[in-house]
Amino acid sequence: MLFNSRAFLIGFLPVALGLYAVASRSERWRLPMLLAISVVFYGYWDWRLTPLLLASILVNWAVANLYCRTKNRHIITALIAANLSVLAVFKYLDFLLGSAASVVGAPHDAIGLTLPLGISFFTFHHVMYLTDLRDGKAPRYDALRYALYIAFFPQVLSGPLVRWNEFMHQLDRGPFAPGWERRAVTGVLLIVLGLVQKVFLGDRLATLVEPAFSAAVEGPVAAGLAWQGVLAFTFQIFFDFSGYSDIAIGLALLFGVRLPVNFAAPYRAASLREFWRRWHMTLSRFLRDYLYVRLGGNRHGLTRQAAAILITMGLGGLWHGAGWTFVIWGLLHGLGLCAGMLWRRWKLPMNPVAGWALTFGFVMLAWVFFRAPTFEAAWRVLNGLFLQTGWGPDFRWRTIVTAAGIVFTAPPTQALVERLGVNRWVAVAAGVALAAVLLDIGGDSTVEFIYFRF
Repeated sequence: MLFNSRAFLIGFLPVALGLYAVASRSERWRLPMLLAISVVFYGYWDWRLTPLLLASILVNWAVANLYCRTKNRHIITALIAANLSVLAVFKYLDFLLGSAASVVGAPHDAIGLTLPLGISFFTFHHVMYLTDLRDGKAPRYDALRYALYIAFFPQVLSGPLVRWNEFMHQLDRGPFAPGWERRAVTGVLLIVLGLVQKVFLGDRLATLVEPAFSAAVEGPVAAGLAWQGVLAFTFQIFFDFSGYSDIAIGLALLFGVRLPVNFAAPYRAASLREFWRRWHMTLSRFLRDYLYVRLGGNRHGLTRQAAAILITMGLGGLWHGAGWTFVIWGLLHGLGLCAGMLWRRWKLPMNPVAGWALTFGFVMLAWVFFRAPTFEAAWRVLNGLFLQTGWGPDFRWRTIVTAAGIVFTAPPTQALVERLGVNRWVAVAAGVALAAVLLDIGGDSTVEFIYFRF
């Protein structure tokens, strides 16, 4: 079920809030009701995938309890490997078999396993908890609370990636704990702003992206079409995932849970390292703490650090999609981070404006590999940017400039909500915006979030 659908906004969400409010009268039923709501939400898209999520929760919880009794670290290591293996089978089996077949020149027929929704995200939630449990940082939890940590519906499909110590303690606080009115209003405003970003900005920009990258599959791309497509996608993915994160955070607040911020004006970063501290912040933390640091980080010399960066970003790219274009996207960022590391190590000067321009330009060009379906298409788009002519009269510069103006000047959403505060005019504006969203969406026109199937 999509957050930007009428079925969710005027069907599922009001019913879920009502049921949770009634169940919250009894502490015995409050958390079971929240888990039931989350399972129904997950199963709405395809109920056949629900047993996998439930089995994943049950097996991980049971083995974690076995570890708590035996303290055998190998149990947790094997369980983490099993989780990653399940993810690999569903998400990467065809990619790996196809790559191997192309190397040896053999034919390959895709197996075509259905990718379970949210498997990348709930697998990483398992890994974070299990790793911290093995390291003595995480306690044992009962099955109900662990199930909610994994399946809590605002985060289960596309994050944010929430650590157990950011989430579990909040389950003891009911939805009507002191301060609930302000949390609820903040949640509603975040939901509305997230929907506006998705529906009126991200989805509009998407109509400018598709023609450029579709043309690149067939042949050369004119300069105007290439620039329009690349700039539009650069802003589309920002509004799309920033909007999703804001909606998820807002929904969680309605149910009494505060999720971590996931975006902080990333396109204003003056270095690639700063960009990754602002873009998809919870994924960046995961990659840093559970992969980069465990590969050695910066503790074993320059060569080891560079290798850790490249491996981390290469795997981070592969996590985004089962294709070599995603791997290249990740490795490009890895190389950029290595270059920044050397720049700082040699204490070379960098003008902030020049640093921002280089960072934004690099990120924009790297998005070409993220979006393009093939290497050939990516090269044709890049060729169109710099080696082709033909701008034509159809370049939608007003749309691009408007998007850029919002990205580069508007405060981050959370800061904007705090700045707006609560008054009748904000309420009226939010109501009008929500009504406009509801009129715009629905039926076949509902567009999936980019990260929906990661």
